Amino acid sequence: MTTLSNEKQGSIQQALSEEERTQIIITNWIRISNIKLGWINDFNKFIVNYVIIDYTTFNDCQLICSGSADKTVRVWDIETNKQIQLFNGHLGYVYSAKFSSYHNYNYHRNVICSSSTDKTIRFSDVNDNQQLQVFNEHTQGVLDIEFSSFNGGRYLCSGSKDKTIRLWDVETSKNLHTFNGHEESVWSVKFSPLQNNNNNIGVIGGNGYTICSGSRDKTIRIWDVETTKQLIEFKGHEKWIMNVKYGSNKLGNIGCSNTILSSSQDNSVRLWDIRSGQQIQIFNGHKHWIHEVEYSPFVINNIEVGGFSNVICSASLDKTIRFWDIRSNKDQLHAIHADAREDKGILCLKFISLKKKNEEKINDNCDIHLYYGSFKVLFNYSLIKYFLINFFKNIMQSLYI
Repeated sequence: MTTLSNEKQGSIQQALSEEERTQIIITNWIRISNIKLGWINDFNKFIVNYVIIDYTTFNDCQLICSGSADKTVRVWDIETNKQIQLFNGHLGYVYSAKFSSYHNYNYHRNVICSSSTDKTIRFSDVNDNQQLQVFNEHTQGVLDIEFSSFNGGRYLCSGSKDKTIRLWDVETSKNLHTFNGHEESVWSVKFSPLQNNNNNIGVIGGNGYTICSGSRDKTIRIWDVETTKQLIEFKGHEKWIMNVKYGSNKLGNIGCSNTILSSSQDNSVRLWDIRSGQQIQIFNGHKHWIHEVEYSPFVINNIEVGGFSNVICSASLDKTIRFWDIRSNKDQLHAIHADAREDKGILCLKFISLKKKNEEKINDNCDIHLYYGSFKVLFNYSLIKYFLINFFKNIMQSLYI
């Protein structure tokens, strides 16, 4: 269930405007932390180039993986900040890397799935550095991959420069269907969230599930997994779409259910309603392409709508990470500015709720780290939990579902 603020804290929040609360918290945070706003110097670096990030826990270890323009996939132990594995089987840039939920769920194996400009999707075992499978039916580079939320991650979808989306059966290594319709490269693909009443109906147990795709053709399309039919086409972005994300059904009471977030080279983030097929909000403020958008694990008390709203987050080549109230198209809540000397643009981000190894270190109910990847380095905000707690203390709440 969602943890909300108590009545006393709620009354304090309502007494101050959002702008006043933000300013007070920023002032206090600077004084307490004594560091530059939006930038924490005590971080750890993993030297990479173009990077994407994923996270998992395996045998009580907390791991992240990264894919890079150096054609490698690397695995890191978060607790030790040590690289524990390196895969160099790809012959081109690695555009996506994900821990395989299918192999973990069914075989308790720690396997990474990665896609590349070399037109392949590869599965590699982290423990023995063994390549297990290769999917090679795309005719151009594979830009994004995603495991199904249903059937234990047995199915994988992929988007490619060849303008297609493919649906794969990981268990049999077969291409089940190729979705055609986009007129340009498909940069982002996502499966719809797991349903509470999932009963594995349909040919592949995907009845009621959809795939969302974002393309260079400036459209977002939704496809039915079972019938393979295109259901919806969203138009509105003025340039190609870099990323799409489904809202969680569990967060319906705070503006996320039946929604899709998108980011674009038109410098905007947009929110779409799946039921009506209409654009709900547009968030402007970035000065360059927006590579990543995410529903954050935080909510804000939005007095205008008389309830709580989810906070969304976006990462851009303008070297900023910006936070927005999903129910308001007003100015951003806050922006983190990267170091111009180190970063050449932010390409991805991921919120990770880490296990506490030492309960004595922190007693707050928020232990969330923010990782992001740039053109040059992958930064671990090693103090981001303190940043988030101090900055968002009185205006945001962490979600526990």
